[in-house]
Order: sequence, then structure tokens, then C-alpha cells
Amino acid sequence: MNDIQPPRRPERRASPLVAPSAPSVPSAQDVRPQVQVSPQDTQTDVLSGVSLQTPPPQKQQKASRGGKRWLYAVLGLLVALLLSVAAGFYWYQKQLDPVDTTNKATERILIKSGMGPSAIATLLEEKKLIRDAGVFNWYVRLQNTENALQAGTFSLSQSMSVPEIVSHLKSGKTDTMTITFYPGATLRDTTSTPESKKTDVATMLRRAGYSDAEIDTAFTKQYNHPLLASKPASADLEGYVYGETYEFASSSTVEQILTRTFDEMYKVIKDNDLEVAYERQGLTVYKGIILASIVQREVPTASDQAAVARVFFNRINAGMNLGSDVTYQYIADKTGQQRDPGLQSPYNTRITTGLTPGPIAAPGKSALLAVAKPAESDYLFFLSGDDDKTYFGTTQAEHERNIVEHCQQKCQIL
Repeated sequence: MNDIQPPRRPERRASPLVAPSAPSVPSAQDVRPQVQVSPQDTQTDVLSGVSLQTPPPQKQQKASRGGKRWLYAVLGLLVALLLSVAAGFYWYQKQLDPVDTTNKATERILIKSGMGPSAIATLLEEKKLIRDAGVFNWYVRLQNTENALQAGTFSLSQSMSVPEIVSHLKSGKTDTMTITFYPGATLRDTTSTPESKKTDVATMLRRAGYSDAEIDTAFTKQYNHPLLASKPASADLEGYVYGETYEFASSSTVEQILTRTFDEMYKVIKDNDLEVAYERQGLTVYKGIILASIVQREVPTASDQAAVARVFFNRINAGMNLGSDVTYQYIADKTGQQRDPGLQSPYNTRITTGLTPGPIAAPGKSALLAVAKPAESDYLFFLSGDDDKTYFGTTQAEHERNIVEHCQQKCQIL
């Protein structure tokens, strides 16, 4: 018989006894600050149940502010750059403007063959015809005209802009200029008259662009011209620059201009046979010009000049002095002295007899003709009244009455 044995119970294995370990002490590198996370700083992923921590708001604000500062810096640089470009463009445009829109006086500029844009720009700046030589150079380069500027003599003015000057220099056309010399004008006006109102020969030449050195050289030159044949070698050119409007090439020298005026006066003398006419009056051409210059300064109107010329001839024939105020005024102004009827000078016909040593101005055609053919009268006196009319008298008493009745203002002027 089989012995049936009861099932054996599995043996229980005793778990090894482990003594509780002492609490471990964290090392220094394991010690970290504990961050307190508030509930609002924790987000829970719904699917995983994992809590996600978001960065503190302060860090977000700092990042946002940093980005804005960078953006503002870039915008500031762009604005500054645009302003600089605009300011530079405005300055450049202003430098192209005329130096002085009101100054129409021309300056003769000689552009020599071989002069480059830089040399031309420097010359124009020195003459104060442009504002900035550098801008001129930039302009001709931008316009691609630096090799198109022509050599020659050009008449330019401060009222011209850089584009106008460049266009003028590109044309290469020979300039002409118009100069007006006035009857009754002197060679030089050294008085305190404003420059804009002066009409003397030197001033008119300066306005045409000639330098004082060029003018001085031309005034002192000895000319071989038939008009000057009777002029003493020691006398200057006073009275010989014939009053007229002329057109000259801009390349003309002052000597050429003066010679042209001599030609014009000589033509008047020859066409009207004044040399013979003056001889009839007992005058040479030189003395005829002297007397005509006095007549011109006394009465600029042609209608009275022949009558005034007769007064002077009558006084000369009577052994009287000319008594012309304009003669002492001329020499006083020329020598820088105060105008005085008693001024001691051979030019003062209030105190000396005969003609002045030389002309006192440039006579016009009507004055030259008046001396050649004076009017017929017995007058010994004349005056220009306050109404600009000329009043004549035969006696001193008549002359005094004319002063009282017609010359209360003018006759007080020295």
C-alpha cells in the first residue's frame, strides 16, 4: 500500500535582517537651495499628470525689455542715418546756390588750357564765385562733365549758381561784355560816394571784372594814338575816355578797351572837323577838350551847353576868370581836400584866369560840338537853378537876382 504523504509546505525563507542605516549626511555638492513653487507657478500636464513649472514673470519682463531696447537702438541708428543723409543733401544743394543773387557784377576768369576741374574749382572759390571747391568737383563728376570744361576767358558773376557756371564753361563760347562809360565821368572817384553810385572809369572797369593792377597799368601807359597827339606827355588820360556804351570780347585787355574809346572820340572829332573849328576859337584839340569837359560838368543837357560855352568865351575875351565851381570841386575831390572856393590850385578857375591845366572829365559829343560852335550872346554869368533850369545874366546884378530868385539851395552847396 502506497503511503500517501501530506503535501509539503514550502519553506519559508527568512529575510535577511538588515539593520536600519543611519541617516545619510548629504555632501556639499548635493546641497541645493530649495525653490518654493507657488501653486500658480505650477502647471499640470493633463495627460501625464506631470507638474510643469513656468519661469518667473520677472525673467519674461527682462527678456522683453532687452528685445525692445535692441529694436529701439536699430531704429535710432536708422533715423540718425536718414537725418544725416538729408542734412548732407541739403548742405550739398545749398553749396550749389549762387554766392550772392544780388551781385550782377561780372568777373573775368581765364581758364587756361590744361586746367583740370580741381584747379578751376580752386580759382572760382578764390574769386568768390562759388561757395565750395569740393562741391564743385563733386558736381562735375556726378554730371560727368569734368572733361567737358573749356579753356578761354569767361565773364562770371556771384549771381550765377554752380550749374549755371558749369554750363557756361562747357559751352566754350567766347563771351562778350558791355561796358558803359559816361559823359562827365572822371578817371577815378575817390569821394565818399557809395560804390554802387559811382560812375568813374575805374569803377566801370572793375565792375567788368578787371583788377586794380590791370587798370593802373592801362592808365599809366603811353599810347601812340592820334587823339593824344596834342596832349602833354605829363598829362594823364583824364577827359579822353569817351562816354559811350561799348561791347567788347571778354578777353579784351584794359588797354584795348581804352584804345577803343580813343578811336570813338577821334572819330567824333574827325567827322565834325573839330580840329579846324577849335582853331577858329583859338584852341588846340587838347584845350578844346579841356573847355568841353568844364561845359559838360556845368550843364549836362545839350540844349544849354552851347550857351554856357559862349559865356566862357565871353569871359575869356573880357579878361575874366571862368569862375566855374566845378573846377575847384574837381581838384579838391581828386586830391582829397575839402571843397573850398578859395582852394589854391591852378585848377580853381574862381581865383585863376584861363583854362585848367587839363580836362576835368570826359566830355560828350554835345559838349565837344558846343565848344566848336558856341551860341551867340552877351551873357557873362549863368547858374543852374533849384528847378534844374539854367539862368543867364549879362551883369553881376542880374546874376545876383537869379541867385535870389532861382538858386536858394544849389548855390549854397560847395
